[in-house]
Amino acid sequence: MAEHTEHTEHTEHTGQKMDRKYQFLIVLLSVAVPLLVGYLIYRPQMLNAQGKWVLMLPHINAAINGTTSLLLLAGLYFIRHKNVVYHRKVMISAFVLGALFLISYVVYHSTTPSTSYGGEGWVRSLYYFFLLSHILLAAVVVPLVLMALYYALKDKISQHKRIVKFAYPIWLYVSLTGVIVYLMISPYYAF
Repeated sequence: MAEHTEHTEHTEHTGQKMDRKYQFLIVLLSVAVPLLVGYLIYRPQMLNAQGKWVLMLPHINAAINGTTSLLLLAGLYFIRHKNVVYHRKVMISAFVLGALFLISYVVYHSTTPSTSYGGEGWVRSLYYFFLLSHILLAAVVVPLVLMALYYALKDKISQHKRIVKFAYPIWLYVSLTGVIVYLMISPYYAF
């Protein structure tokens, strides 16, 4: 009996260590990603990538954001219809697209100066509202999505559900406003 108790305590302790390891990784990524993006905004052209393919990245990013939005809506549909298998597939796909977006975004902004928005009047204010809320919430959503993914993969469904109440609407908003911001600024891209 004592042996069983020691094994259980060891397993729980190991599980806690594992949780701390993932929590550290989530915190690290949650801090590193916004710092990197912020740095790139103020210090573009770090990479020496050239060619028309780089100029295509904002269009690809908009497509990624649009597809992510559709996947998030599909994920909500599947979980509401208790189809956990498809829910998991589309949500992991949305996460992978988010990672691809981040790589593409970093490559673009480390090779190309930022494009200035040329609209005027109330449309300019609307653009900057969408842009600033998109940027701020994108930084906020990173740890939430990482925690939601972690809880889902560890089959800690009650914790997953708690964090998804915040993560999901923010993630969907960030994806949708990414498309809106792109549509508003795309006429000002230099090709």
